[in-house]
Amino acid sequence: MKEVIMAYQGEMALKGLNRKSFEIAVMKTIRRRLADLGKFKVYNAQSTIYVEPESDEIDMDEAYSRMQKVFGLAALSRAAVCDKDFATISALAKTYLADELNAAKTFKVVARRSDKTFPMNSMELACELGGDLLDAFPHLTVDVHHPDCQVFVEIRDYAAYVHPDKVKGAGGMPTSTSGKASVLLSGGIDSPVAAWMMAKRGLSIQGVHFASPPYTSERAKQKVVDLSYKLLPWTGSFKLFVVPFTEPQVYIRDHGVPVLFTVLMRRSMMRVAEKLSVRYGADALITGESLAQVASQTLKAIVCTDAAQELPVLRPLIGMDKSEITEIARAIDTFDISIEPFEDCCTIFTPPHPKTRPELAEILAAEAAMPELAALEEAAAAAAEKIAIE
Repeated sequence: MKEVIMAYQGEMALKGLNRKSFEIAVMKTIRRRLADLGKFKVYNAQSTIYVEPESDEIDMDEAYSRMQKVFGLAALSRAAVCDKDFATISALAKTYLADELNAAKTFKVVARRSDKTFPMNSMELACELGGDLLDAFPHLTVDVHHPDCQVFVEIRDYAAYVHPDKVKGAGGMPTSTSGKASVLLSGGIDSPVAAWMMAKRGLSIQGVHFASPPYTSERAKQKVVDLSYKLLPWTGSFKLFVVPFTEPQVYIRDHGVPVLFTVLMRRSMMRVAEKLSVRYGADALITGESLAQVASQTLKAIVCTDAAQELPVLRPLIGMDKSEITEIARAIDTFDISIEPFEDCCTIFTPPHPKTRPELAEILAAEAAMPELAALEEAAAAAAEKIAIE
């Protein structure tokens, strides 16, 4: 039995004259994600991307699982392929979908015929195949509104395809079609979700993590590495830069204004992240900030933070509450790692009563009183450890 994966386009089907470039990008991503499983023929026809294994030894379960994390695909089907002959289609449906049909009480046949030379129209095909399945599985009844199982038959240009219900794909836009950005990855719940959400919009993502030993532990750094591996199946590639931030952070603590410490620290982080982004070809920064979630995420504080550097700052979580963010974190399997009790540098030296409505003028005045900070930031960026997550 020949089996393929059929992937259906989402948003990129709406792209006009440049639609082809998005299709090429998503097929390139598919080939790269499946490369270590064996050889696949990947091609596009009739707004559907076909993924055909070139060997019977290929693990199709794993291939199907990986493709569910490829951005740009709205839905997927794992389908059996046969000649465009009704008797062959009927026999294939009975064997290929036997498990689903035996487990169901009700079913429905959905037939689509794009090849108009096929002698039966869609309605005739659905009725005839439904009758054959009722004979083969007498416990079933037809329910066209809310069936337990749907049997899909698609008559296309070169073959017939039989498959069960489609599964939802990752959606969004193909990886790297929107450019490249750096996410400030703290190790908490929010920043991995922010990275995932912007990867879904077609951005290629690299991570920047700030470590402050001995105030933060090696285990805190490993936690961020573990989170990066959780993002990898979605992003396809991931580079993590670990910045030694102890000296800038201690300098801000000792020479800055205590109630402004958090905003001063975040501005310093943004400048270092900008330096790494410019050096490694990223055109924007991503943060996991949600408006008013904590003192450093008030509107005034965000304005002061943004003014620290010149790259655009993307905040996909800005209007979400914690329960919404947590729901996504659970869905992408980062939540359990994020709540591990290892302190990151954002939580050390935090003043008991930080100022929630800082003015940019007072922030700039506080930084003017720290003339050595720029050199410390430059040194921290230069000393960043580059970790390839593969």
